[in-house]
Amino acid sequence: MSGGFFRGTSADQDTRFSNKQAKLMKSQKFAPELDHLVDMTKVKMDVMRPWIANRVTEFLGFEDEVLINFIYGLLDGKVVNGKEVQISLTGFMEKNTGKFMKELWVLLLSAQNNASGVPQQFLDAKEEETRKKKAETDRIASEIQKKKEKEGRELEQEKMRKMDGEVDVSRANNAARESNSKHDLRASSAHSEDEKEVGERNGSRGRNRLVMEMYLLFA
Repeated sequence: MSGGFFRGTSADQDTRFSNKQAKLMKSQKFAPELDHLVDMTKVKMDVMRPWIANRVTEFLGFEDEVLINFIYGLLDGKVVNGKEVQISLTGFMEKNTGKFMKELWVLLLSAQNNASGVPQQFLDAKEEETRKKKAETDRIASEIQKKKEKEGRELEQEKMRKMDGEVDVSRANNAARESNSKHDLRASSAHSEDEKEVGERNGSRGRNRLVMEMYLLFA
């Protein structure tokens, strides 16, 4: 005690903490990716936070906002050591810690090396999603076009059928008119022949009557 107060020590100054951390460093297994430090100033955390939250929730089976925010805090620095982060998370995520840290560090290292600060995996996934959406849009557009073409062909065929039907009706009407005309002509001709025959008979009878009258007159 000096000057009436206790002088405190930080975790870095406390040899007990550093010794414990050193022992954990030796006892735990770390993925090779964690051998590399990450410059968090080059990483776009706005993109990483949703992934961290979703992945932690998947591992735990429920959403733990306290743990999620704790991880955000562990990554809130200029240069971050993945092995130290893993040691800090082991008590919370237990057997899932190593797998989570490997996945996280692969993404962080990729983001650090990308000019956009976004993991290449995210960019590829977005590109694939865009490609699938475009392919689906093109497929729907193609189906609509095919449907329109089919409807157009069916409409054209229906028109042709109607036109063929009208032609057939017209031909039938013309045939009927021609038939009626021939029938009328034959009937008219037959009537004329009958009239001629009657006329001839009447003329013959008239001539016979005239001859008979002249005979009686001069007898």
